[in-house]
Amino acid sequence: MLEVEPKNLIVTDVTLREYGQNIPSAYLRIFTPEIRVKIALGLIEAGFTNIEILSCVHPKVAPAMNDSAIRKIAKGLGKIKGVYLITLVPNKAGYEHFLSAGLGPDGYDHSMAIFFSAVEAHNLANLGRPINETVEEYTRILKDAVPRGIRAVGYVSAALGYIAPENGTLIRPPIDHVNDYIDLLFDLGVSALTLSDLQGVADQHETEEFFDALLTGRKGKDIERLGYHPHHFDGDRAIANSEIAYGLGIRRFDSSLGGTGGCVTGAPGNQPTEGLIRTFHSSGIETGLDDQKVFSLSEMIQEQLYGKISLATDREEKA
Repeated sequence: MLEVEPKNLIVTDVTLREYGQNIPSAYLRIFTPEIRVKIALGLIEAGFTNIEILSCVHPKVAPAMNDSAIRKIAKGLGKIKGVYLITLVPNKAGYEHFLSAGLGPDGYDHSMAIFFSAVEAHNLANLGRPINETVEEYTRILKDAVPRGIRAVGYVSAALGYIAPENGTLIRPPIDHVNDYIDLLFDLGVSALTLSDLQGVADQHETEEFFDALLTGRKGKDIERLGYHPHHFDGDRAIANSEIAYGLGIRRFDSSLGGTGGCVTGAPGNQPTEGLIRTFHSSGIETGLDDQKVFSLSEMIQEQLYGKISLATDREEKA
């Protein structure tokens, strides 16, 4: 097992982007720009310095990410010193939207997040094209963005495997392919890169095997810039996997309030932010986050956001 020195821990909350990206247009009266700004400010008050907040995808895919909402939220938050607000950019059209909405360094100074899958079948399902075409487009985007001073972060989805929905086959990408993607994105100027267990396909032992092999192959190179984003139907099991990753040297973790979020391609929920923080703190691991403020914010969201949307959905289904 690779031995590494401890690094500073970073927890990125993804509630607003991941949960928000799946809100149907009928419920935007609840998931308003104002409530999203309130949640973001609550996270910042609790100590978060990295927050996934927006996504420049087509509003037909994610109605909550329409241009008007993006501009209102960006303006409502403004520039916040010491806080990285992260906006997802899926393609060239998304990048152009990122720039036109004033999210670059001359405007609200958001970090730009790019993503693709380590498994061809999932990349086709999620982005509608092969991995090589996605990488080629992101290469062009980053060659324009990095000289502009835009901070870019990357995500490699299904890094631990993907279950093909048509036949239930588990496809695991070779470790050396994952490392090649990491090197490619770092060479293109990405400052941090997160690896996702998209469907929660790995248990604790498999998670340990994956990260041990990955980090050993990299000889510890850039370990402080690597993150882990575990999806799982069971938030406690996702947290247990994060404990394994932490023990191997990973110091960046994604989570969401209440464990909400996911992906239209079959990703279950995330690990709950409040549970992850509680686990780290109970183990004597400092996060720099106020757990009481995080718990209170999660409770507020359960009442004012998730609960109302769930009730509205139930009424609609019964009708």
